Amino acid sequence: MPGAPRAVGPYFDVRGLLDKQVRQLTTRHLTVTKVVSLRGGRPETVRVPQVKWADELQVFYQADINKAALRGVYRVDSMAEAGGVRRTYTAQPGRENAPVTRLSVLSAGGQPQEVEATLRQDNPLFFGKKELRLTLRQGQLRTYGVSGTQKLVLFDTIRYQMAATVQ
Repeated sequence: MPGAPRAVGPYFDVRGLLDKQVRQLTTRHLTVTKVVSLRGGRPETVRVPQVKWADELQVFYQADINKAALRGVYRVDSMAEAGGVRRTYTAQPGRENAPVTRLSVLSAGGQPQEVEATLRQDNPLFFGKKELRLTLRQGQLRTYGVSGTQKLVLFDTIRYQMAATVQ
């Protein structure tokens, strides 16, 4: 299907989807409105008129599970939903080294509509968890967001949230 990310590995091609979005968004010169909250504080709204899309979407590249070291790490489940099919990739037990614990892709007509990922980093000095979400309509990025928690030994836990709308 034209415009659909190509299969480059055993799992959904997050990198291909993001590369395509960066190219499309860069040529369209769209703005972004973000709502940001840190440490449970009052949300702040920011309008970004000029966006460097490769930088803006960089965190989402962390959800790429098509790496040689991750082959066979994920169990794949598919479920029909209203208007599409949701494919979920879940790290199998005993695979704590996999930074992406879950990737979920809702597609309709071969086109991704929603991509969600849970990333986790845990070591003796640091714990971090991120929830990533992208929504697309007709092949175009519409909204994206990140929420998470970071905890560094001897420091307070930091919670953050960002939701953005492409206009």
